[in-house]
Amino acid sequence: MAALALVWLAAMGSASMAQAQQTSTVPVADEKFQAFIKMLDDPDIRARLDAMAVPPADKPVAPAASQMAVWDSLIRNHLVALRNAVPRIPGEAANTVRIVRSEINNRGFATILVLFAALLVLGFGAEWVFKRAVGGVKQPGSGQAAGASAAREGNRAARLFAELAPLVVFSLVSAGVFLAFDWPALLRVVILTYLVAFIVARVVMAIGRILLAPNGGAIPAGQEKPLRLVPASDAEAHFWYRRLAVFTGYLMAGWATVSLLPHLGFSPDATRLIAYLLGIGLLVLAVEMVWRRPGRPATTQRISTREWLLTIYLVLLWGLWVAGLNGALWLGIYALLLPKALTIAGQVAEALVVRPDNATSANSVRTVLINRGVRALVILLAVLWLSLVWRLDPGAMAEGNTTINRIVRGLFHGALILLVADLIWQLAKAYIGRTLELAAVDDTITPAEAARRSRLRTLLPIFRNMLAVLLATVAVLMVLSGLGVQIAPLIAGAGIFGVAIGFGSQTLVKDVLSGVFYMLDDAFRVGEYIQSGSYKGTVESFSLRSVKLRHHRGPIYTVPFGELGAIQNMSRDWVIDKITIGVTYDSDVDLARKLIKKIGQELAADPEFAADTIEPLKMQGIDNFGDYAIVLRMKLMTKPGTQFGIKRRALMMIKAAFEENGIKIAVPTVHVESGGETAAAAHQANQTLKKSKAPLEAVRDTP
Repeated sequence: MAALALVWLAAMGSASMAQAQQTSTVPVADEKFQAFIKMLDDPDIRARLDAMAVPPADKPVAPAASQMAVWDSLIRNHLVALRNAVPRIPGEAANTVRIVRSEINNRGFATILVLFAALLVLGFGAEWVFKRAVGGVKQPGSGQAAGASAAREGNRAARLFAELAPLVVFSLVSAGVFLAFDWPALLRVVILTYLVAFIVARVVMAIGRILLAPNGGAIPAGQEKPLRLVPASDAEAHFWYRRLAVFTGYLMAGWATVSLLPHLGFSPDATRLIAYLLGIGLLVLAVEMVWRRPGRPATTQRISTREWLLTIYLVLLWGLWVAGLNGALWLGIYALLLPKALTIAGQVAEALVVRPDNATSANSVRTVLINRGVRALVILLAVLWLSLVWRLDPGAMAEGNTTINRIVRGLFHGALILLVADLIWQLAKAYIGRTLELAAVDDTITPAEAARRSRLRTLLPIFRNMLAVLLATVAVLMVLSGLGVQIAPLIAGAGIFGVAIGFGSQTLVKDVLSGVFYMLDDAFRVGEYIQSGSYKGTVESFSLRSVKLRHHRGPIYTVPFGELGAIQNMSRDWVIDKITIGVTYDSDVDLARKLIKKIGQELAADPEFAADTIEPLKMQGIDNFGDYAIVLRMKLMTKPGTQFGIKRRALMMIKAAFEENGIKIAVPTVHVESGGETAAAAHQANQTLKKSKAPLEAVRDTP
């Protein structure tokens, strides 16, 4: 807020200087001589003459030292002029009283006050009549049948109308009545200046009420919270609105007073001095806001340090203004206010655009366009105002060919280029993000639409990364070109460097090119299960160089495209699962075939598996005759990834059906028989083995 005060007071100081140079109300004997003397007293002209002076040939001065000397001379002359204006203020004030009496028919300031009060009474009376006339009109969105979003939009429109329409009526009536009569020239200027200041202050307060909604108790029907565009608590809203009202009132009163001083006979130096003195009041208000703002925790060392640093910073800004260093002043103001201004502008734009009943509207292209567009507009206005403060003429800058002109022109062009590039990138990112959200696959879409959405989710992230690199490269090159850098050699050198890097990193180039061709061939998409060599898993994401595969047991593989080779995609179109079962040789194969067919039909009709079954389970016939079983072969066609659950259920049902119908599932067995001759032979062999071991044991026991 203090920086805003310095903005207005700097502007009114410049305006007062211009008006003082154009109007001279003090009669003099020789106007040309007095004008020449005043010109010589002007510190700006003195500094210009000092800068134009040629230094002696035997004492060359460096350009940097010369510029520092010019700045030193400017500051010294400015401060000396302010000091010399102090003793002249009482005489100029007395001269002001004489001018006022002579210009308004020998009447003093009481006439001005009475006339101004009468205009305010007329304006407020017309405003009251207007409010009574439209007070019975039903506000939009107050009906019970209206939706929450429509009611909220209607309440916002009603608030905007209720705040601004009475101000328009007040302005038209008060200014119209005053302009309808013929008044003395000085009286007309004084009344209109204070009237404009009063109207501007009321407009700022109305905007503050719209943004902060400090009257939290006056909540519209059906609303749980006040329609507050800037996120803030009730205490914060009340605090900042009251400070805004006081600050704006003081600021506009000071602006009107300082603007009128040249018309009342004050010299430019006295006008500046009075403006700087009035700025002390604004500085005090700003410091009070710093130390008493709501939400500040109890006094601690860290918080106290922060407040003291802000206070010192505000005092330094006021000192820069007093010293006449407007360029440094505005840089300090931007460093203090611009980040917060961008944040508030984005919050207000988002609050106006995003609908509470639509959570996805925050990511829409329209929302991003308005949000980023408002931020870009704030930055653009700040840059243009800075150019006006620094007195930069675009025409002269375009014609000039000095180094400073080229750098400044390049900086302004660079800011514009970066704003446009940022807006394009944010719009593209929002569009791609919104498309990815809509490309989520569900069970209500056709397989063709699911494939199209999966391909979008695969390609759009790569396109987004490539677009970011392209925009950043083009923007940087354009900014460098605007600054006067020859980018042709830079591009050629980058090309040669790129070729060298390409030869040195063939593996990286191979990975990137392989990934491009995989994408062109549509070899895999995000969410598909693939296998390549020893790597297999679900595709989670990929970059320009590699792909990330999530194994079904949890580990994730990051595989470069150059190492993939041939890919086995297990998630496309359909899958056929072959099942084999062995039954004993005495089983009824025809009955088994009928049972398997019936089970396949039941699974195809089951709601749990019907959507995933393409061809039901059926027996293809006898696969082969094994050593202990007849091998039956079955086939099942399903959607990819769903065959495992259907197969498990089918095997359980087949086992239960075979047991009920006497069909045995063959398993390998070992058959052992015993008889007389066999037992005798075994006994004889055992005895022979024992006899052969006896001599060995005797030899082992011999010492």
